[in-house]
Amino acid sequence: MKTHIFTTTTGAMKNAFGGLLNEHRHWTHPVIHETLVDLLMIQKKIHRGIFAVMDGTFAGDGPGPRCMVPHVKNVILASADQVAIDAMAAKLMGFDPMADIKFVRLAHEQGLGCGDVREIELVGDLDAAKENWNFDGPFKKMTFASRNQHRIYWGPLKKPVEWSLKTWLAPWAYVASVAYHDMFWYPVYGKEHITSVMESEWGRLFANWGAVPATPDGKGWNVSGQPSQDLVRRGIKHFTEGLRLVGMAVAESPENLARKRRAASSAHPG
Repeated sequence: MKTHIFTTTTGAMKNAFGGLLNEHRHWTHPVIHETLVDLLMIQKKIHRGIFAVMDGTFAGDGPGPRCMVPHVKNVILASADQVAIDAMAAKLMGFDPMADIKFVRLAHEQGLGCGDVREIELVGDLDAAKENWNFDGPFKKMTFASRNQHRIYWGPLKKPVEWSLKTWLAPWAYVASVAYHDMFWYPVYGKEHITSVMESEWGRLFANWGAVPATPDGKGWNVSGQPSQDLVRRGIKHFTEGLRLVGMAVAESPENLARKRRAASSAHPG
């Protein structure tokens, strides 16, 4: 459960964007809401049913998905209706699904699911379903990267820049993203968020996994131990890892991999 700079929130329907589309999926960012609705329509045509489970143990606010402000919320959502689960997640985060989340409204209007929370049948923890976390959302404190992504896909940079993302030049965007997020934002701004996550019960459970005793009823864990500082890279180690990721962003970019496949097929035509 988290916010997203392109779709306000991201959940079950947004999963299809990364899971079902190929390396050219970023071409559809200018019409991403309509794309998510089309993907859900296709899934409903070819599958007997679709079931989604959404993890809200941590929920992310802010200019996601890269620059999250994590909050421990300890909820799990599940539904056979992808529109409904995204609508309820948005409501919990403090949004009006039909007014604020365009892909939910479009899918509801096309009969692909229920986006009106007043019509969704709820079971389980009904008190938790009434919560409002009052998230700021992705647009209140946008980062340098997210502001420019908006300019490229919907603003003044669309004509001069977006065309390059549909050519062999596209890896420049992956390099820019890794350089900004992994080598600048995380060590400068994300460090405090990482620290708070590692100091939470979930963080201590993760850091001490394998040495944490189960509760007497066998339904949980007695979280103990200190948060692991080894999981938070700083200094030269962080910078070195960032350089490795920059190189990987180029070497494993969809455009380069596609070019290698074409070269391999032409070298072995039989």
